[in-house]
Amino acid sequence: MTKTVSIVGGSGYTGGELLRLLLDHPGVTMRAVTSRSNAGDPIHRKHPNLRGRSDLVFTSPDEVEACDVLFLCMPHGQAATEIDKWAGLADLVIDLSADFRLRSPDAYKDWYGSEHPAPARLAEAAYGLPELERERIAKATLISGVGCNATAMNLALLPLARAGLIDRVIADIKVGSSEAGAEPSASSHHPERSRAVRSYALTGHRHAAEVHQALGEFTLDVSVTAIEMVRGVLCTAHVIPTEPVAMKDLWKLYRGAYANEPFVRLVNERQGLHRLPDPAVLGGSNYADVGFGVDERTGRIVALGAIDNLMKGAAGSAVQSMNVALGLEETTGLTFPGLHPA
Repeated sequence: MTKTVSIVGGSGYTGGELLRLLLDHPGVTMRAVTSRSNAGDPIHRKHPNLRGRSDLVFTSPDEVEACDVLFLCMPHGQAATEIDKWAGLADLVIDLSADFRLRSPDAYKDWYGSEHPAPARLAEAAYGLPELERERIAKATLISGVGCNATAMNLALLPLARAGLIDRVIADIKVGSSEAGAEPSASSHHPERSRAVRSYALTGHRHAAEVHQALGEFTLDVSVTAIEMVRGVLCTAHVIPTEPVAMKDLWKLYRGAYANEPFVRLVNERQGLHRLPDPAVLGGSNYADVGFGVDERTGRIVALGAIDNLMKGAAGSAVQSMNVALGLEETTGLTFPGLHPA
C-alpha cells in the first residue's frame, strides 16, 4: 500500500527536486504541494521540467491535510516554530532546513546565533544522512535535512574519522549557484556570477558543526568558494593524520566503509579524464563520489567528496531517508546515475 506524501514549500529548487523524485516513486502518492505566493498555479509554472507529469497545483500551507509523510522545505527558522502543527499532521516529518540538524541547543545557539524555538525536538530528530544514521532514521518520526557542504565533507572524511586518523583538516569547498536558493540576489545575478571564482566564507561556516557532530572533535578549518557552476559541491579536504598512512591502507579503509553503501562510489583511477570525483557528472543524481590520495613526501592525505547539492545534499538524501524510515528498498526512486556534462 502506497503512502501519502505532501510538501510544504514546494516552489524552490529543493521542492522541485522532491516533486521530480516523488512523482515517479512507486511507494508514495503525492497528495499536496504548497506555496503561498503560487497558490492556484500548476506546478509546472515553477518547475517546467514537470510539465505534463502531474495535474497538481500549488495550494496554501493552511490547506494541508493529514498524510503519511510530510516534507518541509521552508526558510531557516520557520519549521522549528511550527513543528508541533506539522508533526500533528503526519506520521513522519522530514525537514530540509537547518532547524533540526544539530542535537545540542547550545551548539545551535553557538552556530546560528539564537535560541532554538523547539529545543526538546533536537534530540528527537535523526540526522538525514543514512550513511551516518541509518538505524536512527529507521525508527524516527522526525528527520532533519543535511547541509550540502557538510555532506561532501562527512562522506569524504568518514573512513578516516572512524579509524581515528584525523588530527587536523583544512577543507576547501567549491559550490554552484543553486546552493544560494531560487530567490535572486546580487551574488547570483548572472553578470556577477559568470566567470566567478569568489571566496565568500573563509572561516566559521555553519556546516562545520554537522561534521563535528557526526565525526567527532578535531581541528577543522573550512573555506567556501563560489564558482561558475549551477549544481554541485566539491570538497577537497587536506588531512593531517595522527600517524603515517600508506595508499594501500587508505584503499582498505574506504572500501571497508563504503562496500555496502548503495550511493557512495569510490572514484580513484590511475588514468582517464574522470579519474577523480567531479560534481559535473552527478547532476540529478543521489550518488556521492569519493576519492583520496596521500602525499608520500609529507604524509598529507587529500580526501575528495563530490555531490549534487540539490540531490545528495538535499532532496535525494531526504527521499533516501524516507525509504529507510518506511522500510522500503533504500534505492527506490533514486537510481538515476547523473548526466555526462557534454
